[in-house]
Amino acid sequence: MNPSIGERVLGALPEGTPQKEIARQVDMTEDAFSRALRGQRGFSALELARLAEVLDQDIHLLITGVPDPNRLVVSGRHNFDRETWTRSIDGEQGDKAILSDVLLAYRQSETVRPLEPSRIPRDLPQAREALGPGFVPEFMDRLAALEIDTVRLSGLSTAYSLHAGARAVMVIPETGNWFKENFDLAHELAHLVLGHEGVLASIEREVSREEAAANRFAAELLLPEKEMRALDWATVSPQDLAALIWGWGVSTHTVKVRLANLRIQVSPQTQSLLDLTTQGLLRRFWKHDGLGDAITERMTLASARRFPAWLTEAHVEGVAQGRIQKGTLAWMLGVDPATLEVEEPPAPTMSDSDLMFLLG
Repeated sequence: MNPSIGERVLGALPEGTPQKEIARQVDMTEDAFSRALRGQRGFSALELARLAEVLDQDIHLLITGVPDPNRLVVSGRHNFDRETWTRSIDGEQGDKAILSDVLLAYRQSETVRPLEPSRIPRDLPQAREALGPGFVPEFMDRLAALEIDTVRLSGLSTAYSLHAGARAVMVIPETGNWFKENFDLAHELAHLVLGHEGVLASIEREVSREEAAANRFAAELLLPEKEMRALDWATVSPQDLAALIWGWGVSTHTVKVRLANLRIQVSPQTQSLLDLTTQGLLRRFWKHDGLGDAITERMTLASARRFPAWLTEAHVEGVAQGRIQKGTLAWMLGVDPATLEVEEPPAPTMSDSDLMFLLG
């Protein structure tokens, strides 16, 4: 037998908080609240809305007993404070508004075409096989081949992963830092592969184990232990080290941390090179065979707003069919809706008789 709404609310009450205090916060008398918990009266819609806010619960779950299929559930890459050994996302509340807009864009696209389910690898070896050799320069495109989308937006404080139905989506900030971006992608791919959902410290959940697992996954994906141990770190030249950094697509700091975690000893010269900034090392010692400034090109690309092409196309089609308003499309493209010129259905016209009826 399914629990009643009152029983679900009772199970969501925080331990140690008197019921009369919860009743006060939702503007109910203690007696009315108690009777509603026992099923002797019902909760009004307003009371349930207030309870969901006070208890930080999904109102759909409180009412039906099952989570809202359209709710925003995200996992984020946390900052780690080595002094307090705590993990946090400082900009989480502001980020949620942006992530909600991303989810809305996907929900709206479903009015035009169904969402193709993502083919998420089962584990790290399968992820490496699916991405293929030399995947880092084409990381997002290789993910797209698995129907795993990447969105890049300004205003985000960190990287996130979420699901829109069966579609997996990574949402990353426009940092201009290609090397950090690669680790963000690997970290969020880990959350998807490992089945992590709702990895946010703000919901009073212990996230250290999941975050540590995601970091280990990302480190092994980008810097495989076997490859790291096969290198002669005592004799590697500055030019070879710079070429390795560029090929791995990670920062000098990430390599230092990886070496330390694997307890691999390096020469003082190599250590001094890894103490340089990533840009500093590459610009001094890496030689690009092609034309142009490849480092700047990568950084410029990492600072560009990005939505999957298929999602943009679905919105263009939806606007033309009159199924979607063009506001979301304009936001996706980063332009003013008033200046966005896309095909739209013609405005309905009125017959002379209809017009005379309204005027008469």
